[in-house]
Amino acid sequence: MTNDQLILVPQGAEYKAVCRGLSRVASLNTTVIPIPVGVKALGAYLHKLQQDGRLLNQPQARVLVMGLCGSLSPSYPVGKIVLYENCVYQGNMRECNSTFTAQLYSALNTQNLAPNLVKGLTSDRVVCSAAEKRQLAAMSGTDVVDMEGFAALEFFSVMGVSVAMLRVVSDDCQHDIPDITSAISPDGSLKPLPLALTLLRQPIAATRLIRGSLQALKTLEEVTALLFSS
Repeated sequence: MTNDQLILVPQGAEYKAVCRGLSRVASLNTTVIPIPVGVKALGAYLHKLQQDGRLLNQPQARVLVMGLCGSLSPSYPVGKIVLYENCVYQGNMRECNSTFTAQLYSALNTQNLAPNLVKGLTSDRVVCSAAEKRQLAAMSGTDVVDMEGFAALEFFSVMGVSVAMLRVVSDDCQHDIPDITSAISPDGSLKPLPLALTLLRQPIAATRLIRGSLQALKTLEEVTALLFSS
């Protein structure tokens, strides 16, 4: 892959995983920006970056959104690498750039990483129950869920910037995970104490979430290193 794009990654562990992957690639000038969690928080943050002159605004510029996502289908287990075709939010849909996505797909296949093309759903909150995941999949026809994708697509489409989304599944659709929505601040940052208390109240689900996240973060680091070394 070329390094002429901006990478956006949710702040925290996901951002660190991508940076670790990029650090293994020599002579790379790609810019990585940590972004807040949540549609509204990300929209506000991107507008601020634009005002500060920190975003690409040329028609030929490209943005790659990376991170983790939750599965809405048994076809996408923990650790699966996915590329978005589009993303849905509150009945509205935005398309990822097909040319950019195809280039990523080809590059990943060259590295024998076998990504899946999926339809994404963006949610205002953490979708934590397996039953709700199945219901969302049936209602929306989507495969995976995140909390930022649609906001990025909507913002950059106005600027004429090509966007692709590459994520790794961190929780499946067959088990519940803790509801950590209350641990997410309005500005899109995680509140450590409420997060810890939520995890302690649901130890089995918390263990599953942590184990899945660690596996997915390792894969995210690996796919970043391999993608940008190709």
